[in-house]
Amino acid sequence: MQTSTKEHSLDLLQHATNTSDIITALRNVVDAFPGGVIFSTSFSWEDQAISHIIFTEQLPITVFTLDTGRMFPETYSTWSSTLERYKQPITPYYPDAASLQDFIEAKGPNNFYESVENRKQCCFIRKVEPLQRALQDKQVWITGIRAAHSPNRTDMTAIEWDGSNNIAKYHPLLNWSTDELQSFIRQYNIPYNPLHDRGFVSIGCAPCTRAIKPGEDFRAGRWWWEDASKKECGLHVHA
Repeated sequence: MQTSTKEHSLDLLQHATNTSDIITALRNVVDAFPGGVIFSTSFSWEDQAISHIIFTEQLPITVFTLDTGRMFPETYSTWSSTLERYKQPITPYYPDAASLQDFIEAKGPNNFYESVENRKQCCFIRKVEPLQRALQDKQVWITGIRAAHSPNRTDMTAIEWDGSNNIAKYHPLLNWSTDELQSFIRQYNIPYNPLHDRGFVSIGCAPCTRAIKPGEDFRAGRWWWEDASKKECGLHVHA
């Protein structure tokens, strides 16, 4: 994508989100990028809060999820309860069947424990490539990222450019605290993943996620067998 197009998209997005009210900001974004706005949900606290706004305000934003095939039963239950509550579609994207079959046939179903390379290849097949398909032909990707998610995200801004996918990104909850988020969930009785009540903070695939212990880092429960500096799956990059 040409630099001028990138700068134009970021300027337009910056102007649209120049308000402290998240509902107004999202309305402005869909007005500025008609038919071009998409939101990814993993059914986390953050994503449930944003989905609640999108669905109750009937905003024309495509909502999708990446079904890796290794999710917790509780995550699938939250998906179902969200559909029941809002009666709005959530589009699933799945791994390419042939790529996944070849990978597992060659290395086994739990090979991601054996090396960082295997784990990142698994993440690519189950999450990154399906994400690339989901984002095709879209202009703005809305996420539930918060600065508290990772030390690598403390210097992020609410608007950024994802060069890997040639798309502008907007993180409306970037500076929300966990207390603010939980209060919002309670206020509107939003369905959420019950694993959050059992010490699971950042919830991904079942084999790669555990509850965190008191005092542990927010991301300690993800890929806990790896060095902390490697704990990203490739969905959110800054290329």
